Formats: sequence, C-alpha cells, structure tokens
Amino acid sequence: MLQRALLASKLRRTLTIPARVSTVKGFPPVFPATLRTSRTTTALLAITLGALFIHGYHPYVEDAEIYLPGVENALQPWLFPVGREFFGSHAHLTLFPNLIAASARLTHLPLEYALFGWHIGCIFLLLLASWQLTGQCFTRTSARWGAVGAMAALLTLPVAGTALYIMDQYLNPRNLAASAALFATTRVLEGKLTRAAFWLVLALTIHPLMGSFALVFSLLLAGLEWFEKQPAAQAWVFPFGRLLAPSTPAYHEAVRFHVSHYLVEWHWYEWLGIVAPPAIFWWIHRFARRQNRLNLARLCRALLIYSLGYFAAALVISLPPRFETLARIQPLRSFHLLYMLLVLVGGGLLAEYALRKRIWRWLALFLPLCAGMFSAQRALFPSSAHIEWPWAAPQNRWTQAFLWIRQNTPVAALFALDPFYSSIPGEDTVGFRAAAERSRLADAYKDSGVVSMFPELADQWWTQFQALKGWNQFERRDFLALEGRYGVSWVVLQAPGIAEFDCPYRNPTVMVCRLVP
Repeated sequence: MLQRALLASKLRRTLTIPARVSTVKGFPPVFPATLRTSRTTTALLAITLGALFIHGYHPYVEDAEIYLPGVENALQPWLFPVGREFFGSHAHLTLFPNLIAASARLTHLPLEYALFGWHIGCIFLLLLASWQLTGQCFTRTSARWGAVGAMAALLTLPVAGTALYIMDQYLNPRNLAASAALFATTRVLEGKLTRAAFWLVLALTIHPLMGSFALVFSLLLAGLEWFEKQPAAQAWVFPFGRLLAPSTPAYHEAVRFHVSHYLVEWHWYEWLGIVAPPAIFWWIHRFARRQNRLNLARLCRALLIYSLGYFAAALVISLPPRFETLARIQPLRSFHLLYMLLVLVGGGLLAEYALRKRIWRWLALFLPLCAGMFSAQRALFPSSAHIEWPWAAPQNRWTQAFLWIRQNTPVAALFALDPFYSSIPGEDTVGFRAAAERSRLADAYKDSGVVSMFPELADQWWTQFQALKGWNQFERRDFLALEGRYGVSWVVLQAPGIAEFDCPYRNPTVMVCRLVP
C-alpha cells in the first residue's frame, strides 16, 4: 500500500511539472496567456468591423479636403499647381501625409486601398488603446468590454459644439492622434513615463494641436499633486506661433463660417455638452475614492481640472474682440480627449453595475444605440453608399464627376465651383481637391477653416471668395472673367447649367464644362 501511495504521488508530481515550469520565476503560464491574448485580439477585430458597418466610411468628405491633398501631393508632386497653400499649411506641420504616402509606396497599393486599410487600422488601434486603458481602471473583464463596446458604438458621437466626432468616417491625422493619446494616458497611469513620452511625441508629430492636448493632460495626470499646489500654473500648451497677430476684415469674414471656435455663439444644448462632463467626472471621482479605486479617481480628478482650465481659456478667447485671432488655438477641441475618456469610464461603470452578466441587458442597450448611430450616419450622407468600398463605383453624383475630372482633365487645370458647393443637398460634403486631385479657387467652408488657423492666407482667400460671389446668377461673361483674372479653365456646375459651354461630362446632377478650347 505504501509503495502504491508513493508511486501515485510521484505520478501526480510528474503530471503537474509542466504547469509548475510555466510559472517558475514569476513567468505566467505561456499557453493560457497566449490564448487569452488571441481571443482578445479576435474580439477587438470583430468589434472593429462592427464599428465600420455602424458608422460607415467616406474617404473624401469634410476635412479630407484639407488632409488628403497633402498625401496625394506627396505621391505626385506635380499635382495642385494653384492653391497648394490652402492644404500645404497643414501638411507642413505633420508627418501624416508622408506616413500615408510611404505606406502606399511600400505596399504598392492604390491610394484608395491604403486609405481604407489605414482607416480600419485606426479603429482597431483606438479600441485596443481603450481596452488597455480600462485595464487600469476596472478589474472586471465585463466592465472593460462594456467600455470598448461603448467606444465602438459611439465613434461618431459629436463632441459638444466643436464640429468634431470622437472618430471621423474617413482617414485623417486626428484619428491616429486619438489612439496615441489613449496609449499615452495608459502608460502614465502605469508609471511608464518613457513609453508615455513615445506616444506623446507620435501624437504631436501626427497632429500638433490634438497632440498638445494629450501632452497637457499627461503632464497633469503625472504631476497632479504638483498642480494642486500650484493653482496658477498654466495647464495648456499651444503649438502655433504668432498667436497675437492682429485681426483683419478678411480674417473676420473667414472665422464667421466657423462659430464652433467661439463659445458665446453656441446653442444651449452645445453648452450642456461642455458643462455636463466636468460635473459627471466630479461625481465619479467621489465615487471612485469611496471605492478605493485609485487610478479611476486620479483619472477623473485630472479630467476635472483639465476641462475647467480649457473652458476658462475658451471664455477668455471668445469674449474680447481683440483676441479673435486666438481662435486658431481652438481650446475647446481639448474636449475630444475628455469625451473619449467619458465614454470609456461611463461604459465601464454601466457594464459593471447595470448590465452585469445579463445578456438581455447588453442587447437592450447596444442594439438601439448602434441602430441610432447607424441611422444618424445614413441621414448625414444620404446620397452616398454607407461604406464606400475602394473597389466599388461611387453612388454620389458629385463624387462621380470629381473622379471623372481626375481621369480626364489636365493636371495643371484650374477649376471654379460654387463656393458653397459642399453644402448643396446631395453633395454630402465631398471635397473637390481630395477626390478630383485638381486645383480650384477658394471655397467658403474648408478654405476659410484653414484661414482661421493661418491668418496670413486671409487676403488671398477673401479675394477669390469675392470673385465667386453670386455664383448661382453667373452668366457666360462672369465665368470667362474668372478665366481672364485667375486662369480658370474648367467649371463644375449643377445641371442643367449653361448651354454655351462645351461640357464633356454630365450626369443628372453635375456638369463639368471647359471654359477655353
């Protein structure tokens, strides 16, 4: 009997050796950790694709008109011989155009495919950063998945009245900077400041303005006790120089198109989007302290100070007219980072205390939420496919015309359009430069936004904008005057247009006409 017991004991020790070896000297079990990592990655990829189908993809819309021409110009330097300064002013401040262009060259992919791949990658990185960050604030896995799910469902949530989303429906440097900001925040909470510095440098080189907000918040989070002892310390950093340049009439007219820069111009519900988050973080901070959740309390306390500091800065800039040119620092865009963290913290707490392990509760929350966000995006881009696949022909009539221009007009051609073309019903804010890869005269919205950041372009913008004033009443002589004054050789008109011109392209909505033979 004794021999049998000794043999059985030896056999048990032999069978358990692999498990013990895998944990020797503090190393975790190899296979279980790998399995958990692969499952997490797979789940994040699945949620990424789900987010894509909820929020859609539109490669040429909105601020793509500012950022995408820089990429196209990096790939083909001969593009945009006229008006390059209206996107080059942004492109020179960031590595974004060179990064995207280099990836397209290295992979030998068409730019449309590279943009789509980068967009999916940006969603995945944001969700991965969200997963890592919530690991510092929540111990329950369900809370972390609730936070990631909330982020995925609310990617296109407007950030108060700042004219920003948490993540746009197209590739731009803000999307990359957002992920870097969350990674940096995670590393600060972990006490790994060198790694945090790496992510902050990346954010600053990709998008200097949004990166500066991440830098300020990281400094505040890392040195919170010091900030509490120094209430007069400046808690914000701005990347642009010559901020006190005097305002001019042309600059004043440009910024009138961008009331989101001025807090006093906001509606009451937009004000609510500024006032409510600090109150929410104050409440969560008190709750976290009572629960002895140190990282969560630390994060919320820093966010409270951060939000109030930038709110005060926005008020200072908005009230005295002599500070008008300070609008370019856009302090309220700091709330982009705050909203991301609000979604993550709120989603985590909701999952932990309300949803728990009840599947029906998760479905009752996320199905209507995702359906609502999907419907909002369809209403925002009603004339375009919800996901504009890079291999599919566009449904939008304006995009069709712009792509025809790219393939069938001289590279040096200069175009003129209605300066308010991006607000025409059915145009869906598709950017001409981004889609057509051709030069045009200044428009009302995107180019004025560039002017609000770079006042030295104000007079040039104002002159061209005034030359296009009254576009809807233009006759043949007015269009020919643009040719004589600026060298405009082509115009894009709404159908039925003017019969006197040679229009080699037309669809039921848009005509592309040649002014000179």
